[in-house]
Amino acid sequence: MVRSGSEGLEARARPLPAGVSRFRHFAAVDWSGAAGERPARTAGALRGAGGEAPRLVHPGRRWSRGEVLGWLLGELPDRTLVGLDLGMSLPFADKGAFFPDWGESPADARGLWALIDRLCEGDDHLAATGFVDHPELSRFFRRHGGREGDRFGADGVPGGRGRFRVTEHAQRHAGCNPYSNFNLVGAAQVGKSSLTGMRVLHRLGEALPVWPVDPLLVDGSAAVEIYTSLAAIAAGRRAGRTKLRTIAELNAALAAFGSRPVRGHGPIDDHRSDALLTAAWLRVTAHRPEYWRPAEMTPPIAATEGWTFGAL
Repeated sequence: MVRSGSEGLEARARPLPAGVSRFRHFAAVDWSGAAGERPARTAGALRGAGGEAPRLVHPGRRWSRGEVLGWLLGELPDRTLVGLDLGMSLPFADKGAFFPDWGESPADARGLWALIDRLCEGDDHLAATGFVDHPELSRFFRRHGGREGDRFGADGVPGGRGRFRVTEHAQRHAGCNPYSNFNLVGAAQVGKSSLTGMRVLHRLGEALPVWPVDPLLVDGSAAVEIYTSLAAIAAGRRAGRTKLRTIAELNAALAAFGSRPVRGHGPIDDHRSDALLTAAWLRVTAHRPEYWRPAEMTPPIAATEGWTFGAL
């Protein structure tokens, strides 16, 4: 059972429509867990339900995580499906707990979000240092400086790639190369962005349901977890070469989704191209019921680990 304030959402939920085409706007946020107030890699893009090109949201702004939270709470157009490029939870199904043998391990994703936000209340800019430095919880993480906790490895074996959620196994089957959210080291790691993002998910409260931890309502906006490589692969990019670094590459990928091209030419940084392409991808996939009902996403997995939209 999903706890921590989702009962109101449960009461308002109705059966999922056969094709979820009620959304009018589609947004994607390329998230960053980097230190500091305004991480360089955070970008947001938005597009409507038609074929127009996606556009960057506040393109001249170097977003803080607090500003993204404010945008989600107060500036989203009505009936927006917004994808957040972060892991919404930690592995649970493999061990039956987020933190096995720790008496305070939360029972579900919302409990995890609340715990992270509470332990990090002294961290500026919605960082997550207080969580990963906790004397018990640090045992589960791989951190910089060769600091690998004795509980990081899967199956009790030290080292390796760490523990994975069920949805991350589905990502791998789709051609992606996911990293464990317990790994905080390396250019491709997503642990930092995921943990800082969970603080934001907690602060959304009931204002913006987060699927599938929360039920998908028949009206209003909703947030989902995205993996931008899934959008690039769907547009015809090869696995391992999903980053778009020129306007020409971006427009070729947008055309695969029936989108008009964006203006300009020359280079573009990949966090902006990721957001633009994924906003267009969400528009053409949101109506497909199979994306909302992955075969391996059981109710307990939805409540604890969540899921990546588009991973089947």
